[in-house]
Amino acid sequence: MDGWIKLHRKTLENPVVCKDSDYIAVWMYLLLNATHKEHQTLFAGEKITLQPGQLITGRKTISEKFNIDESKVQRILKSFENEQQIEQQTSNKNRLISIVSWPDYQDCEQQDEHQVNNNCTTTEQQVNTNKNVKNLKNERIKELKDIKTFAVYTSNTDLNYALESFVEFRKKIKKPMTDRAIDLLLSKLDKLATNDEEKIAILEQSILNGWQSVFPVKNKDGGKIANARERVENHNAGIDFGF
Repeated sequence: MDGWIKLHRKTLENPVVCKDSDYIAVWMYLLLNATHKEHQTLFAGEKITLQPGQLITGRKTISEKFNIDESKVQRILKSFENEQQIEQQTSNKNRLISIVSWPDYQDCEQQDEHQVNNNCTTTEQQVNTNKNVKNLKNERIKELKDIKTFAVYTSNTDLNYALESFVEFRKKIKKPMTDRAIDLLLSKLDKLATNDEEKIAILEQSILNGWQSVFPVKNKDGGKIANARERVENHNAGIDFGF
C-alpha cells in the first residue's frame, strides 16, 4: 500500500489508543491500512464497496504483524469499539473495521491535496510566465543588437536612412555586416565623399546595382542622385523595376 496518512499530535492525548505500546501499535496499523478511496472488494462472501477509512483484516493478521497474543488483539479492538474509535463487523474469516474519526483525516487530506495542486499549478504558471518574459527579453535584446544605430556618425536623417537601408540590403543578400565591417564602410564613405549628399548617392548606387561595397558615384548630377534615391525607396517598398 502506497501513500501516507496524517497523524495529529493530539493522538498522544487519547487515553484509549495510548493505553500501552500494543494499543498504539494496533491503532497505527488500522490508520495505515485503511483505504483512502472507494473500491470494490469481497466481505463475508458478498461484494461490497469499501469506503474511505475502512479496512478488512483479522486479529490473527494483526497478531502476527506485531507479535501480540490474539486474545489481546481482540481486547484492544473491542476496547476501541466500546470507546467509539471504530466500528466492526465480523465474519467467520475476517472483520470489516471502520475508523469513526476517519472523515476528519480525509477532509484534511483532501484540503491539503487541493492546496498542493493549486500551489503546483500556480508555481508552474509563474515559471512559464518567467520563461516567456525571459524569451521575449532575449529576443528584444537580439533585435537591438541587430540594429546598427548611426546617430553617433551623423545627425542627417536621410543619410541615416541610407546607411540602414544598405545594412538591410546586405542582410537580404545573405551577406550581413559585422560591426567591424560597418566601421570600415563609414571610413570608406568619408574618403569617397565630401558631403552627406554624395554619401547618400554612393550608398543608393550600391543598393541599386547589388554591390556589396561602396564606390565613387559614376554621375554626380543632382537630378540623377534624386532620381536614384526615389528608385531606392521604391525598391525597399517592394516595387520591382527589373534590377
